[in-house]
Amino acid sequence: MERADRTARYWESPMPGRFRTGSGTHKYEVCRMFEETFNPYRPSVIPWPKLDQETLNRITSLPIWDIAVQTEGKARLRMAAYAATLFDPDMRSAIALNAWEENRHKEVLSKLVEAYGIPLANEPPYRQPRDPEWAYLITGYSECIDSFFAFGLFDMAKRSGFFPIELVETFEPVMQEECRHILLFANWVAWHRANLSLLRRIYFEMRVAAAWLFLGWERIGLARGMDAQGNETYQDNNFTVTGAKSVSAVDVRLHEVMAACLQENGRRFAGYDPRLLRPKTMPRLVRMALPLLRRLRW
Repeated sequence: MERADRTARYWESPMPGRFRTGSGTHKYEVCRMFEETFNPYRPSVIPWPKLDQETLNRITSLPIWDIAVQTEGKARLRMAAYAATLFDPDMRSAIALNAWEENRHKEVLSKLVEAYGIPLANEPPYRQPRDPEWAYLITGYSECIDSFFAFGLFDMAKRSGFFPIELVETFEPVMQEECRHILLFANWVAWHRANLSLLRRIYFEMRVAAAWLFLGWERIGLARGMDAQGNETYQDNNFTVTGAKSVSAVDVRLHEVMAACLQENGRRFAGYDPRLLRPKTMPRLVRMALPLLRRLRW
């Protein structure tokens, strides 16, 4: 298990020289990274630790389980659908494996809620996307945003001791897999756009901008849903600060959360070949905002 964990988070290509963005070498090496860093853990044998009542109450009260399970289910379907449209065998295989791992994340979450008796709403039907590329863009950029914040919150939970270390460590392979997923996505975006004609490139960039606008609107709004008893609820998608309060026994300011996310994001990517591209948007935005947040003492 220790060897598999290390393999999943440290990888360097033996290929000399730089990877020209969009080249066959660039595509081959990112796909090879994804395959060679695969972690073969099995959700069915995860030893869920026994929790005291106070800790159990904290976990079951977190308003994230319904949306987390459903998000992984949608991600699996969307990634598998896009992979099926690809002619390139390397990229098709890598994204198909990504879809399989998303389904494994859903299994992990399902095993957790089963182990701790967390009630879930009925899952909606998962429909095949009509536009697989658009669905993949939405899923990939959504993971880039959510994982950036999740890395920081996960680290805060670990350092605060608010949750048992055994439970935190149980999710460690899942967190590192999310890092691999967005590393693959960031390099797919760069490889894909570099191989488009001018007109198709313009259209693709318009779709990327539309995806960011869609995700921004989604996260500042309230998502309607149903709780486990069938009652209508409103789920706040922008729960970074409230999430921080859920994993720490002390009050934390927004700039402290952002700094933790930035530091942990860098640490998780540090083990992979630096010639592979990293997601840049969220780290750049947070670096720009941090001085102002600190000055305002938020």
